[in-house]
Amino acid sequence: MLVHLSIRNYLLVESVELDFKPGLTVLTGETGAGKSILVDALALALGDRAEGGVVRPGASRAEIAAEFRIAALPVLTAWLDHAGFSCEDDALILRRVIDAGGRSRAFVNGSAATLAQLKEAAEHLLDIHGQHAHHALLRADTQRAVLDAYACASDAATRVADTWRQWQRARQRRLDAESSGEIRRIEREGLQLAVEELTALGDDLERWDTLQTEHARLAHVTALIEGNQALLDGLDEGDAAITAQLGQLAARLDTMRAVDDSLAEVAGLLEAASADIAEAVHGLRRYAGQLSLDPERLAELDQRMADMHRLARKHRVQPEALATLREQLEARLAELAASDDLDALAAAEKQAEIACRTAAERLSVQRRQAAGALAAEVTAALQELALTGGQLDIALVPLSEPCAHGLEDIEFRVASHPGLAPGPLAKVASGGELSRISLAIQTALSGVAGVPTLIFDEVDVGIGGGVADAVGRRLARLGETRQVLVITHLPQVAARGAHHLRVAKRASGEVVTSGIESLDAAARVEEIARMLGGATLTATTRQHAAEMLAG
Repeated sequence: MLVHLSIRNYLLVESVELDFKPGLTVLTGETGAGKSILVDALALALGDRAEGGVVRPGASRAEIAAEFRIAALPVLTAWLDHAGFSCEDDALILRRVIDAGGRSRAFVNGSAATLAQLKEAAEHLLDIHGQHAHHALLRADTQRAVLDAYACASDAATRVADTWRQWQRARQRRLDAESSGEIRRIEREGLQLAVEELTALGDDLERWDTLQTEHARLAHVTALIEGNQALLDGLDEGDAAITAQLGQLAARLDTMRAVDDSLAEVAGLLEAASADIAEAVHGLRRYAGQLSLDPERLAELDQRMADMHRLARKHRVQPEALATLREQLEARLAELAASDDLDALAAAEKQAEIACRTAAERLSVQRRQAAGALAAEVTAALQELALTGGQLDIALVPLSEPCAHGLEDIEFRVASHPGLAPGPLAKVASGGELSRISLAIQTALSGVAGVPTLIFDEVDVGIGGGVADAVGRRLARLGETRQVLVITHLPQVAARGAHHLRVAKRASGEVVTSGIESLDAAARVEEIARMLGGATLTATTRQHAAEMLAG
């Protein structure tokens, strides 16, 4: 439930703090006072797009914050917890800040959020029915969405759309395979040739670094042999070999240690050096065993590396990437092979079609069950709204095959008077009748919707008199189970409110602002009287207003 709304520097509003209560709250005010500002500001807090022009002239930014109580919304509480938004005392605060340049920031309980997250939270909190909602009702997609919402079948409709798209993709793959077989055959032959060339290189594809090392060693083997022998001569095998000199020096040092044992550490170092040199000599001799002139192997490596360079240039990759390239080409060959299997493609298409038809048939069952109930509920409401004998029929027009929205088109047909055959809503209903039909449908949807708060923004445009009184009574009944906020210009509707807010313009020099205030009983009489009689109030209009409020 909405409990508080704070608006600062938004359009004509400088600063407003509003508390809300359960039941029906009405919002009134003179034409042009800015009654819809409250709804528009609330919509921004719930994730609507913002522009810089909404910031009050002279201010650097606008700020709107809406506080809700969500103890009765466990799904929303779980979503907030999963999204990482802390929630204390069952309070949820959605805040939006818009600067003069149009940039905006969003917050959920003080933490930065995205507009998508605000909108997702809003889906659990409230519905806003705008004053032009009845025009949208003329569209076939709106009528279909209304029935699906009443049937609680929106998720089923989404599944139908998903399975239909999967079916169409499967069909297109099959059609592509049938129409472009020659193109794929040419591609497949080229790929096969490339894979065979790469496969001919065997395991060497994955040994590029090893091949380079071996090639470098064989190409310089003479220099390596000569260098290795020179090292062995200098270390161990020559007349002046280091190992012989170290042995002589170690003997002299032993003689000196007999006199002064403090040379023990030096002797240890010399002994370690001798051991390291001996290990180096051993390694060089092992290395010498690996060195040999092998012109055949060198020629083989030359050819193999030349082949790899050639293929790398051909495919515009580095030699070390040839192994990965072969895997990619083999994967593409497998795809082409699968796409050439027309039987498998046809089977996949048929399976996707069956899944689509199954989902669509389930949706049709939900629609048929709900269509009669919704039509009956709206028809009953029309009798209350001064359309005696009016009737709504909901036709499910079968299609030759499933489409993205199912197996049928949905058409709302209405008869506004007894004895008339129902006809398409767009052709039969007048403007005033359409407004009443829309209100009846919206309140019927509200009976199945899960949101606790409903806002009606001048949905009573084009009606008056006894019809307006019927509308007011219907909204008041709705307020017994939901929190309802109605922006209205009709005194008959305003008088039915449990709570009353008034919007008024104030001028200070050349600056005009809008303010919103809560009315007490006496102020409500004055406001209802104004709505009845205009600018000049009389005792008669005040008495009439008091009687309306008492009734």
